[in-house]
Amino acid sequence: MHRSQPGHGRSAALLCMLLPGFIGLSARADGLQDFKQAIARLNGQTPVKALLDVKTWQRNGEGSDAQEHQGQASATLEDTPRGMQLSLTKDILARAEAEKRAEAKDPKAATPTLNALKEFDTVDVYPLLSATGRLSRVLDEAVFKEEKADTYNGKPARLLRFNYLLERLPEHDRKYVKKYDSTLDLWIGTDGVPLASRLTEKVSGRAFVVVSFESQSEAEYTYSLVGDRLVTVRATLHDKSSGAGEQSERRIVRTLQLQS
Repeated sequence: MHRSQPGHGRSAALLCMLLPGFIGLSARADGLQDFKQAIARLNGQTPVKALLDVKTWQRNGEGSDAQEHQGQASATLEDTPRGMQLSLTKDILARAEAEKRAEAKDPKAATPTLNALKEFDTVDVYPLLSATGRLSRVLDEAVFKEEKADTYNGKPARLLRFNYLLERLPEHDRKYVKKYDSTLDLWIGTDGVPLASRLTEKVSGRAFVVVSFESQSEAEYTYSLVGDRLVTVRATLHDKSSGAGEQSERRIVRTLQLQS
């Protein structure tokens, strides 16, 4: 008769109890792979239409000499198989023209519409309607560091953390940089679909021997699904910089109100 080794039965029973948990943990832990699969299938073919609102704020200088400028404007965005269309209302165009005339008479005149319209560049606007392009580049340019269990808007989520290297900066700027730190936090749902992201970047260095500089920026994005398309419904950029005795700070907020 075969006799089992002492403790063998208890070990086998313990393994049977723990194995399902280990399998489940392993299946849930690869958020990076789930993220890759999600952005691969969200190819952005569903037509989308939205109202884009842009608000800007900028301050140059400090103290009583500081100059502040604000801006606000809106437009209709639409992306179909024919391509992207950006439509400005006659009211917005009239306000912009009025501000141009006022600025010609007084260079210090407020120009909120013109200030905001400067941020309607296609390079910045189109990624709002199709967020997977920017997110795909994360896989090419950033180094994956870790995954953590987290929550987003009170619901279970997974936090993927990436780091960017100095090579992300233009080559001609790198020689002046002494310290560079950049981190991307990306929240994904249980299905791997991106929910939000936050990119922080800090740079400091010295140029021309005597001119030191430093800057820090933070970009936050909130995502939503429209059929098989991932859109950015809110994008906030906030940065500060100083150098050569000058200081500047700006904030740009772009929001999309999706329309049926």
